[in-house]
Amino acid sequence: MKNNIALTNELLEIAAQLFNTSSNELSYIGGSQNIVYEYEREGASFILRFTPSANRSESLVQSELDWMMFLANAGIVVSLPTLSNKGRWTEVIHFPGGYYTCVSFEKAQGNKIDYPECLQDDELYERLGQLTGKMHALSNTYRPKEGIAKRQDWNQNWFLENIELLPESQVSVRESYLALVKTIGALPKDNNGYGLIHGDINVANFKVDDHGVITLFDFDEAQYSWFVEDIAIQIYYLVYVYGGDDGLVYREEQTSRFMHHFMKGYRLEHTLDEYWLGQIPLFLRLRELIVYIGSFRNWDGDETFSSSDNQWFKDWIAESRFRIENEIPIVNL
Repeated sequence: MKNNIALTNELLEIAAQLFNTSSNELSYIGGSQNIVYEYEREGASFILRFTPSANRSESLVQSELDWMMFLANAGIVVSLPTLSNKGRWTEVIHFPGGYYTCVSFEKAQGNKIDYPECLQDDELYERLGQLTGKMHALSNTYRPKEGIAKRQDWNQNWFLENIELLPESQVSVRESYLALVKTIGALPKDNNGYGLIHGDINVANFKVDDHGVITLFDFDEAQYSWFVEDIAIQIYYLVYVYGGDDGLVYREEQTSRFMHHFMKGYRLEHTLDEYWLGQIPLFLRLRELIVYIGSFRNWDGDETFSSSDNQWFKDWIAESRFRIENEIPIVNL
C-alpha cells in the first residue's frame, strides 16, 4: 500500500515537461504518502511532488494549496506552489487504475534544524509557538475559495482509515483505537479550539534562515482538528526517540521546557483555554497510534520486526504497543 505504481520514466518526463524541466534534471528525495523530487531551473531550486490518487484526490491537493496561499498572504512564510506551463497549480497524470496529482513548490530557504541541536534551542521553540499560534488564529477567518473543496476532518487521516494495516492479532491495539477515536470525537468544537491545522509540524517540515525566519512546508496532512493536535504532534516528534525508564525522565524534561517556551510564543498570537491544553495527552496518544499504524505499512508478516537490525526501532515498537494498549501517553503534562 505504499504507492499505487512505480513512476516510470515516461510518467516522470510528462510531469517534468509540464513544469518546464526534464526527467534528467530530477533528483529523487524520498516518499511515503507522496513521491518527491528536486530540480533546478534558472538558478532556483524546486520540489516536484507526486500524490497518488489512492492517498489524496486532486481536489484535496488543491484545497491544501489554497490553505497554504491563504496563510502566505497573511504573513506566514511557506514553500509556495508554482504554476505549470499550462497555468495550473495541479496537473494530473493518469496510469491504469489511478492517477498522480503533480505539484511543483519553491524549495524552502534556510537551514534544516535536526537532532540534537533542536533539543536545546529555546528560541526556536518560542518561534514555533508564535508561528503555530498565528496559523491557528488565521484558521478562524479562513474560507476556501469558490470551487475549492474543504479539507478532510481529523478522523479521515489516512492511517486511521487504514487500521487494517495492523496484524489481526493486535486486538487490544484495535480496541484502544476505537475507544480513543470515540473519546476525541466527543470533544466540543469551538472557533478558539478547533479549525484547520498543519497536521505534521516537525523538524523535517520546516527550515530556518539566518534571521530566525521559519519557512513551513509539507501541508499534505492539513486537516480540520483541535488546535492542540498541532501542539501534541510537535511534542511527540521531539521526544519519541527516547525510550526506556531513563527516556521517560528525559521526555518529561524536554516536554516541560518545550511547552514553557512554545506557549510563550503561542500566546502572542492566539489564546487557548487551559481545558484544551489539558487534552494534549489524548492527542499524544493519537499521534503515537498514527505513527504505530504507519510502521506496519510495509509489514512483512513479523509483527515484532525481529528481522530488523534497527534495535531502537524494535524497542520503540514494543514500548509503543504497550502504551497504546494501556492508554498511556508517551509523556504526561
